[in-house]
Amino acid sequence: MIQISQASPSDLDDLMMLFDAYRVFYHKPSALAEARAFLEARLQEQGSVIYVARNPEGKAMGFTQLYPLFSSTRMQKLWLLNDLFVGASFRKQGVAQALIRQAQELCRESGACGMFLETGQDNVEGNQLYPKMGFNLIENNFYGWDV
Repeated sequence: MIQISQASPSDLDDLMMLFDAYRVFYHKPSALAEARAFLEARLQEQGSVIYVARNPEGKAMGFTQLYPLFSSTRMQKLWLLNDLFVGASFRKQGVAQALIRQAQELCRESGACGMFLETGQDNVEGNQLYPKMGFNLIENNFYGWDV
């Protein structure tokens, strides 16, 4: 059973490790202290919404981070799903799908018209997963989802 909850300061240690691994996945150098400070600022400033996925034992499996945006043409709020990461030992267990479903629920609950995301061209799993979750390929590795 995957448990998804909105992150709080008590999640920072687990999030820091996942966030650092996410950055390394995208070819950035490890920077644990900076990762913690960045996430702590997002939580304190409420500049993003972060969800953490845990297994029944409470182990952090993955996370997603969304930033609020607005569409002038639609005159509505929308979200940027900027970060989505599942730890290597938890992949292929439905964690990413559960996090995406939670992000989609955030869109509905907040009255947003949808969300956008971009992933790496070499992220084969992500580029296969997003269309299965209802996202439309806009161009290259940029996807959109409408409520």
